[in-house]
Amino acid sequence: MGQKLAPSTVVLLTVPPLLWAGNAVVGRLVREAVPPMTLNLLRWAIALLVLLPLAWPALRAPGALAGARARWPRYLMLGLLGIGMYNSLQYLALRTSTPLNVTLVASGVPVWMMLVGRIFYGVAVKPWQVAGAALSIAGVLVVLCRGDLAGLLTLRLVAGDLFMILATIAWSFYSWMLLQPKDEPALRADWAAFLAVQVGFGLLWSGAFSGVEWTLGTHPVAWSGRLGAALCFVGIGPAVLAYAMWGAGIRRGGPGLGAFFMNLTPLFAALLSSAFLGEAPHAYHALAFGLIVAGIVVSSRR
Repeated sequence: MGQKLAPSTVVLLTVPPLLWAGNAVVGRLVREAVPPMTLNLLRWAIALLVLLPLAWPALRAPGALAGARARWPRYLMLGLLGIGMYNSLQYLALRTSTPLNVTLVASGVPVWMMLVGRIFYGVAVKPWQVAGAALSIAGVLVVLCRGDLAGLLTLRLVAGDLFMILATIAWSFYSWMLLQPKDEPALRADWAAFLAVQVGFGLLWSGAFSGVEWTLGTHPVAWSGRLGAALCFVGIGPAVLAYAMWGAGIRRGGPGLGAFFMNLTPLFAALLSSAFLGEAPHAYHALAFGLIVAGIVVSSRR
């Protein structure tokens, strides 16, 4: 028998893809103003400034920081996979690949999520998960080819597509690691503290990646009011709010289900592009939405 999703779980897993779609649009708009690794570093530095006041009461709890230090390899990996790698690779991919190819490669998240769960965590893949993956990816393809399947025949993989493959693999491991209850209870019980610790470790990786970028002679940051507004958005919405809701949603519905909600991201990106870049919506958006939602419903069976 199937198990109905709670409306609150649907909200928790739907809002992050919307915010991440906005992150992709903003990242594309400011790609000439700020290098990709530097953009990721600035984004998470802003996020940490927002998180610290919210997280401080839990961080002050007896044993909280001591527990984080004792489990530093785990937080170092969470910071690498979810903070240091995923968005850095996405921003980097957008410089060398087309948005169409980047989004197409990212639609492979359900496949990687199932493979990681099966190989590293011993979680069996159910037939309805495969069916749900097929439906959701079909919906993503409808958006990417704009209703014309012949457009898929002209796709060519470049370096950016390979960066995005690495990003999706990193995100799959990050999502599965969120389910492992190996954290200090005071941190796990407080979303802001749990995320702040991840961001703190992630900034170590982001700073190292940015240092390599600067050493290679990248162009300087072109500061402006527009860039400042963009940084505030990506540092608060897609970072703090989206990661908090995503973590809560993953703990409720599991990473396998979350992977299918991730496929709403390219659909939301298409709608946001219609709103902010002047591209009118089309009938295929409705078709794609129906396919992606059908995939979510099918994959949510227990």
